[in-house]
Amino acid sequence: MRALVAVRAGEPVDVLRLESLPVPTPEAGQALIRVKATPIHASDLHVLRGRYGFSPEFPVVGGHMECVGRIDALGPATEGLKAGERVVVAAVPAVPGPPVAGTWQEYLVADTRRLLPVRDHLSDSSACQLAVNPLTALLLVTRELDVQPGEWLLQTAAGSTVGRLVIQLSRHLGIRTINVVRRRGAVEEIKALGGDEVICTQDEDLLRRVAEIAGPVGVRKAIDCVAGPVGAQVSQALAPGGEVVVYGALSTHRQTDPTALTIPLQARSVIYETKAVRGFWLNRWFGTASPEIALRALSRVRGLVADEVLSIPRGRPFPLERFAEAVSLAEAPAHGIKPLFVFEDGWDQGGR
Repeated sequence: MRALVAVRAGEPVDVLRLESLPVPTPEAGQALIRVKATPIHASDLHVLRGRYGFSPEFPVVGGHMECVGRIDALGPATEGLKAGERVVVAAVPAVPGPPVAGTWQEYLVADTRRLLPVRDHLSDSSACQLAVNPLTALLLVTRELDVQPGEWLLQTAAGSTVGRLVIQLSRHLGIRTINVVRRRGAVEEIKALGGDEVICTQDEDLLRRVAEIAGPVGVRKAIDCVAGPVGAQVSQALAPGGEVVVYGALSTHRQTDPTALTIPLQARSVIYETKAVRGFWLNRWFGTASPEIALRALSRVRGLVADEVLSIPRGRPFPLERFAEAVSLAEAPAHGIKPLFVFEDGWDQGGR
């Protein structure tokens, strides 16, 4: 089978090689999946650079997040699924936990407890992006912060994939959102998506605008994926006792010095106003959640996408041979298109 292998840590286009590997054999409790489509996430590329929260043993097959495919075979005495069934593979490595097979290959072996059956009406493009960004949005809003109907939720990078999903989910749940963007041109787009209020840091003061919008009651819950000074401003803008969950650091996207990945918090705000700042990482959630809880959350996401509450943008298909072009698209600023590695002829871009 064909596989895209990183021979060492480094820039993806420099270290990736298209290789021929033997098709793996599933053991008890496992399934052999013939992969149909798998996305290229920024986190996948950071893993290859050695700048993510875990480091694989090189050489390693790329793709450490998710894919969609069909079960080709089941391991001995493995029940609950059947050959030919279409499934999403939640290939996010649990931390702590054992290594997980990379998705940038034609076949992979996966634990059956990480497989979510999906019907054919859901497109390959949507299905292969089901287990990371939509799940992150759901967990941030409902589990990490337990935002209630009528409450304000403040979020940065509202135009990102997760940010857009948070807006859609919040609108469905009756939650009011204050959305922070960098560019004035993004304001109307976020409002059209359902964002209640939009703050543009290009020409607006974040703290003053949050105070104007939320009034005396203020905002007590926020999510941030920018970090740096913007993350600090989000914490400062919260009401006393407020909480911000940080799940990314876009302000330091290309930073190679770990000591530079900071959020310069004001000590007085943290101490005297008892505000909390904590992190969320999907890999660590998979390391602590039981397989049953994880599949239950994924099933809820599947339902939200099937009911068109959450809309996943269609991706652009690439064969493995064009990996350099696909990686370049994944790295392009504000491209709004998710590159996907696809296998087999006639992949399904239709449906939802």
